[in-house]
Amino acid sequence: MIVIIDYNVGNLKSVENAFLRIGVEAIVSRDHNMVRQAKGIVLPGVGTFPVAMENLRKYDLIDILNERKEAGIPILGICLGMQILFEKGYEVKETEGLGFLHGEVKLMEVDAKIPHMGWNELIFKNKHPLVKNIKENDYVYFVHSYMAYVNDDELIAYCEYGNEKITAIVGKENVMGCQFHPEKSGYIGKQILLAFKEMVVC
Repeated sequence: MIVIIDYNVGNLKSVENAFLRIGVEAIVSRDHNMVRQAKGIVLPGVGTFPVAMENLRKYDLIDILNERKEAGIPILGICLGMQILFEKGYEVKETEGLGFLHGEVKLMEVDAKIPHMGWNELIFKNKHPLVKNIKENDYVYFVHSYMAYVNDDELIAYCEYGNEKITAIVGKENVMGCQFHPEKSGYIGKQILLAFKEMVVC
């Protein structure tokens, strides 16, 4: 069972439907018992970094996410859900993140239109099971204005936008994230979610 964390930030239904389309039982919940039973956890997110962290605190989810991370449960962050996996964000105000990955989230410094919106191709940096079903230069769908500035060893893939290399996929051990929306990325997004499914022991 995969639990999609419901913390009032995100497009929960579209993520749930994306998993259903690949035959995966995915439950939207913030119930602690459900989260503890999960064999995989997804952190979706659309909105701002401070609100996301405030809501995780409001629903007392930070400790249990730390607990599950330390237990080795695969955790996948999507868009804002990926960004809050990092140590700190600077959207609206400086805010501490979950600290599961090293780096900070800041407004993109690009000579191109912000937000970065639309399809862009992935360039691989490091090998990771999450990208086992796709190939370099496959296209995925982005919508964001802030990006993670991440250590090279935790960068799985990036895309080029304007003059900047935009962090696209990150990962360290059982924690991983996609800046783009796999649930909106057609066949390629489906293959990424299938790869995550294979990491989840159900």
